[in-house]
Amino acid sequence: MIRHIVFFSAKDEAHIDQIIEGLSLLTTIPHARRLEVARNRKTDQLGNDIDIVVYGEFDSEAELAAYKAHDRYQESIKRVRPLRELRFAADYNVSIDTPFASTAG
Repeated sequence: MIRHIVFFSAKDEAHIDQIIEGLSLLTTIPHARRLEVARNRKTDQLGNDIDIVVYGEFDSEAELAAYKAHDRYQESIKRVRPLRELRFAADYNVSIDTPFASTAG
């Protein structure tokens, strides 16, 4: 399983809801096992520069690639890019790239 995590900051705080609305288009793309768009709660004691988080789970690299190639993905970029300041993305394969998974429960 591939995890896809993207962090966004808004150029203007007044645009956060518009960014969330634009990113919410991503939840209608059928290739993700799970896809969430959420406002950062900004409760970290050291840094709260990120405004919005996109979290996705995909069964394979091919599913993630199909998601990124989808027309709604492109539409989301068109809506969000002019409103965002920063975008940081990370993808990793849970079965290969996480040798120290937590067993706490």
